[in-house]
Amino acid sequence: MNDRSRVTAVLGPTNTGKTHYAIDRMLAHRTGVIGLPLRLLAREVYDRIVKARGPSVVALVTGEERIVPERVQYWVATTEAMPEVGADFVAIDEIQLCADPERGHVFTDRLLNMRGLHETLLLGSDTMRPAIAALVPGVQFMRRERFSALTWAGSKKISRMPPRSAIVCFSVDEVYATAELIRRQKGGCAVVMGALSPRTRNAQVAMYQNGEVDFLVATDAIGMGLNLDIRHIAFSGTEKFDGRRYRPLFPHELGQIAGRAGRHTEPGTFGVTGDASPLDEGLIDAIENHRFQPIARLMWRNAALEFGTVERLIASLEAAPQSEWLSRGREADDLRALKTLISMPEIRDMLTHPKDVRLLWDVCRIPDFRSISAAEHATLLARIFGFLRAGTVPGDWLRKQIERIDKTQGDIDTLSKRLAFIRTWTYVAQRSGWVSDESHWRAETRAVEDRLSDALHAALTQRFVDRRTSVLLRRLKQKESLLAEVNDKGEVTVEGEFAGRLEGFRFHADPNATGDEAKMLSRAAYEALRPEFHLRADRFYNAPDTELDFTEQGGLMWGSSAVGKLVKGAEPLKPGVEAFVDEEAGPDIAEKVRRRLQHFIDRKIATAFEPLQALKNDETLTGLARGFAFRLVEALGVLPREGVATEVKELDQEARGLLRKHGVRFGQFTIFQPALLKPAPTRLRLVLWGLDQGLAEFPESPPPGLVTIPNLPDVPKGYYTLSGYHPAGERAIRIDMLERLADMLRGQDSRGGFEATPDMLSITGMTLEQFSGLMGGLGYRAERGERPKARAEAPAAEPAPEPADHEHPLTEEESVLAAETRAKWEAEQAARKAAEAEAATEAAGEAAEEAAPEMEVFYTFTWAPRPRGGHRRPERGERQGQAAQGERAPRPQGERGPRRERDGDKPREGGKPFEGKRRGDDNRGERGERGPKGKPRFDKGKPRHEGPKSFEARPPRAEKPIDPDSPFAILASLKNKP
Repeated sequence: MNDRSRVTAVLGPTNTGKTHYAIDRMLAHRTGVIGLPLRLLAREVYDRIVKARGPSVVALVTGEERIVPERVQYWVATTEAMPEVGADFVAIDEIQLCADPERGHVFTDRLLNMRGLHETLLLGSDTMRPAIAALVPGVQFMRRERFSALTWAGSKKISRMPPRSAIVCFSVDEVYATAELIRRQKGGCAVVMGALSPRTRNAQVAMYQNGEVDFLVATDAIGMGLNLDIRHIAFSGTEKFDGRRYRPLFPHELGQIAGRAGRHTEPGTFGVTGDASPLDEGLIDAIENHRFQPIARLMWRNAALEFGTVERLIASLEAAPQSEWLSRGREADDLRALKTLISMPEIRDMLTHPKDVRLLWDVCRIPDFRSISAAEHATLLARIFGFLRAGTVPGDWLRKQIERIDKTQGDIDTLSKRLAFIRTWTYVAQRSGWVSDESHWRAETRAVEDRLSDALHAALTQRFVDRRTSVLLRRLKQKESLLAEVNDKGEVTVEGEFAGRLEGFRFHADPNATGDEAKMLSRAAYEALRPEFHLRADRFYNAPDTELDFTEQGGLMWGSSAVGKLVKGAEPLKPGVEAFVDEEAGPDIAEKVRRRLQHFIDRKIATAFEPLQALKNDETLTGLARGFAFRLVEALGVLPREGVATEVKELDQEARGLLRKHGVRFGQFTIFQPALLKPAPTRLRLVLWGLDQGLAEFPESPPPGLVTIPNLPDVPKGYYTLSGYHPAGERAIRIDMLERLADMLRGQDSRGGFEATPDMLSITGMTLEQFSGLMGGLGYRAERGERPKARAEAPAAEPAPEPADHEHPLTEEESVLAAETRAKWEAEQAARKAAEAEAATEAAGEAAEEAAPEMEVFYTFTWAPRPRGGHRRPERGERQGQAAQGERAPRPQGERGPRRERDGDKPREGGKPFEGKRRGDDNRGERGERGPKGKPRFDKGKPRHEGPKSFEARPPRAEKPIDPDSPFAILASLKNKP
């Protein structure tokens, strides 16, 4: 050090601009070196000097990075990597780290031995003043005061943390947990930890500085030189693990971190959060006024090392200091690794020269970036030492190590471990002479570190930052108008971020958003959706009815969006509507949507129930006809006959004719308008009925085209009738098909029994077993039986044609020869036929013994009414009374009467009964032909011929005894004879 060199200690609290002052002083000299405590801070200073002087004269040297141009003038380095060059200017930042148990000996060495040719600056806390004054002769002191005030703000919950706050944690798990909590409540945060690569930390810090997030979660690394726009510092704890034990933070450490609050002249605050206890008043006063106990001891380790033998090296490293201000610190990792390696015989045998000892010491100084275990680290160092003693680290081996790390997939912990691993090979590649192609491996390891850093930044951002929320919060805070867009799927984006879905006129925020985030999303979306509501309401009001529909539960749809629902009105055919419109859209929008929905449903009802509306509005209907029309309208066009039997009997032919003009059909079981049984009116009728009945859930309409559907016991009463079906047994049959079936049954013998015809099975679409259940539900008894299945007889073989006579007579010799030949041929044919006949007889006997005749199942149906509504067999007097009114009463099936038309209103021409033979009577015993009055003809007590018999059902005549001379009595007596 020459006489012109001066040493200045620039001391004071944080937020005094000491680092910026040092940069300005260095640039005032031709050359300079500055040492910084963090690789991240070194990169920040390097970028600033490059911006001022250009990259060709600025070098960056750290443990894992080395950028050295040819005409270097200014060196920026971490304190451990400061080059020993002759420079006009030297600065050492955060000099108070001389007291750090882990790294303090390095800073103490720089304090005692690093000097600039013209100027040396020592930057740090006022607590170093006594130690520097005692150890550095001729030092000048300069105090720089804090630009802004720092005050205590007490304890705050995370949810009440003000914007531009930093929460300081002291473990990785605590950092992650706090960051996740802030993401949920505040939209996200940046994460800064000492274990992150500079590229990752720069990206996280830039995200905070740019205002993308308003919160920062960090370890105590932010206490060293990071100049951030922080207004409040919150401690989540006041203890830390220093590598060996948990200990309380020293007051000056708390002051160093808290001092990062406040930027330039803006005031800052500090406090605690979470489980941290409030600080005592004395400590608070010390932090606010930056008054701490001076540092009394600096960590020291001998820098004059001896490499003659490994024992002399260890002895020099463990030498005691000669000053009371210096204290030998704890055993460092490099010394511990050295002792572990020399305990290995294979390593000990390699130490044959002082240069081997120096090389081993250089290898031991590789930091344990991986932090797996001391044994694992020592094994890796031994492998590297073996390679270096033989030459360099092999390229193939190094490539395999790097390829295992070069993977950007995985979670935050996995990527962090890979970054720690690559830092080892980055350090190795930066050492001169350790690899064969230094430039290649330096670029390769740097590229892998950059890729992993970017992947880690993306993983941190994805996990701890909700960009959507942060963007919207920033826009709302700046009171700017928000741009919202709604695509054809109804997805709402605000400022390009997904906010939720607009379904009709109701906004549904993203379900993944909860708490304050959901409220903020809704607020931002509604603020931006106001013009969209008006545009959508106009488009909806002018939309054609084809774009609207109703659901079977009474919902009203516009396309795929629910826009309202039906509500009960004064009459079943006049329901009301309720529009689904958010309150934020305004009452005008809600009323406009409601009017459009009311118009739609009114037109829908008018179209689907046009026949019923015409019946209701017919002024020509008077008296009983008008009353009956009212009953039909009230029942929505489908009315069970059993409930209005009295009203039907009271209608005269004129009244019936007026009703039939409107399509009213008087069926045996139901009175209905056939046009209203179509799928569209049926679907709407069930909805209107469900509304009128106040059902919580409306039954769905049956699928169109089905003749029968299951008859379920838990279905609401009246559902099947309004669906156009009539319950019968386990099935319900469509009303119009039931009337066709009733017409067929009317011509059958319901007393003597009859079988189902193919036409009956055809119109119902049932099997014989299913049809029997249906008939049971209609009041018939089904008797099951079996009989041999009739086989079709093979057609009789036609006799072979007689041979034709020869045109010319044979001669006598020819006649004799022909006779002999014919006799011989006939004998052979007779023998062959006899043998075939015998074989056929034996085969037939065997088949008859082994095979049984094929059987078929059949059912005989007879009228057997049970006390069921609608199946009561009417008395004779009732039928006569109905006939007097000109209307056919609902007869029991099988009871004969005048043939009617399909709707049961017109008799057949001439009123003659059907007198044809009936099918399916093969198994009913012996029957005779019928006489002129339909009675069987008998000859001497026996039928004239055997064959199917047909009976005619007549009304029961309980008032007269059975005539013993009737054919039925004679037939019964014949059956009882042996």
